[in-house]
Amino acid sequence: MFSSSTVVKDYQSISCPATPRSIGKYLIERLQDYGIADIFGIPGDYVLSFYSLLEKSDINVIGCTREDNAGFAADAYARVNGMGAVCVTYCVGGLSVCNSIAGAFAEKSPVVLLTGSPGYQERLNNPLLHHKVRDFRTQVDVFDKLCITGTELSDPATAFQEIDRVLEMAYRYKRPVYIDIPRDMVTVVPHTTHGHIFPPPATDERALQEACNEITALLNHTKKPVIVAGVEIHRFDLQDALIHFAEKNNIPIASTLLGKSVVRENHPLYIGLYEGAIGREEVTEYVESSDCILMLGTFMTDLNLGIYTANLDPRKCVYATSETLKIHHHHYKDVPLDELIPELILRNIKDCRRFIDPTVREPVSQYVIDYTARISIRRMIDRLNQSLDDKTIVIADIGDSLFASTRLQTQGRTEFLSPAYYTSMGFSIPATLGAQTAMPDHRVITICGDGAFQMTCLELSTIVRRGLNPIIIVLDNGGYGTERALHPGDWGYNEIHRWSYGELTRVIGGGISHRIHTEEDFDKALKAAMADTTNMHLIHVELDRRDASETLTRLADKMSSRV
Repeated sequence: MFSSSTVVKDYQSISCPATPRSIGKYLIERLQDYGIADIFGIPGDYVLSFYSLLEKSDINVIGCTREDNAGFAADAYARVNGMGAVCVTYCVGGLSVCNSIAGAFAEKSPVVLLTGSPGYQERLNNPLLHHKVRDFRTQVDVFDKLCITGTELSDPATAFQEIDRVLEMAYRYKRPVYIDIPRDMVTVVPHTTHGHIFPPPATDERALQEACNEITALLNHTKKPVIVAGVEIHRFDLQDALIHFAEKNNIPIASTLLGKSVVRENHPLYIGLYEGAIGREEVTEYVESSDCILMLGTFMTDLNLGIYTANLDPRKCVYATSETLKIHHHHYKDVPLDELIPELILRNIKDCRRFIDPTVREPVSQYVIDYTARISIRRMIDRLNQSLDDKTIVIADIGDSLFASTRLQTQGRTEFLSPAYYTSMGFSIPATLGAQTAMPDHRVITICGDGAFQMTCLELSTIVRRGLNPIIIVLDNGGYGTERALHPGDWGYNEIHRWSYGELTRVIGGGISHRIHTEEDFDKALKAAMADTTNMHLIHVELDRRDASETLTRLADKMSSRV
């Protein structure tokens, strides 16, 4: 069950304001304290009273078409904003958002799930209320498995403390949390004040110093160090510290697939994505030939490790995350990543100046349009690369949308979003809503396969309603291209019904569509979309059903025997 005694972030005391606040109003104020200015969701009768408070507050309430879409939007919002929130009703809403919250947990995205539930007076004698499944705690029990912590605001005397505790857990651990508000508690004003003390995170100072001494000694005796940066560098806001450390000591940086764009990919020290045998051979060789590999904030997932084709000798690796620190075969407890990197910056480490052969980096695209050639995914990516700048966010759905996009070079940092570990199809369209809501001054380019698009595409309705201007690229090959590659054969289950995708702009009453067959078509459509900052553009790219990126082809070679 959710624990109320887990250690949380920094030492601080939060006092109840002098003016009395209801539980609902206090929750809204605390959400705003964490920078949450927008909430995604769908109302329902068990949460309508809280929705009314939200509507009267400064928080922007964004109604979505489905609860799971609202969860995906809140996840993307959290990835670029720092924290996000989704608000739904009891069970039919809450259980619909399970997959989105599971993805946020898997990939460390701090989403606050707010849900209404039947009032406690309504629960007397265990009546069969609508939306109820098995018993009144079913939804609580489900999210106990999907969140880092949670609470039912059932006691006015402890409600404020519980709100503080749960929000701090989301902030500290970068995981989703659950807050259940019985509808008869929303307007209750607690009669007691409170002061909640947050103990500091446990840090073993002696272990921190010893670990830094060991890493410093390794780096002072190494000839070919390299950093492999992961997604936690972004989640814990350590990009500047990482760059400072790398630049001070001239250590090259690679990133993982999940961590793509954690540092800007045109930085002089950046060499590319490390993906084991499914990645570029030059990058793989460069990393694996290193005599000291600093894996900082990196998840050791199957895709990050190229379906476990990575050849990383533990005797050469330092593996540091927010939860663990391993140096070769030594394990250190209570050494947080956000203290390790700043401490290493202070150390005197020799300047290694490891040579970076220009051929290691992804070659700069020399794309020249072939006007009449049929469009291919590789050539589309080459052309798209020419239009990216530091105000562009790229969102890639799962499948070849992601694998092909590994060759894109983002110009800023944290400007590439994809569920590259949990790999839930359908993420990208609602994520577009979340990311552009969080960063309205950026242009979002979303790449989505036709299978994933058909799952969640109606969130384009919300995007148009809110006047957002993303560029949505639908890769239409008539089916699940990744599964075709992984399991060759004429399998009917990998085929889907082909749509006239551009017609959706007429259905939802907004946006401009383009149908693409040739390179000239795509070039014209992309130029028109980039020049128009007032409309959503949907670019329907018709591909050969056998077309695949180089990365997907390498993945299929390594993985097809297991499938």
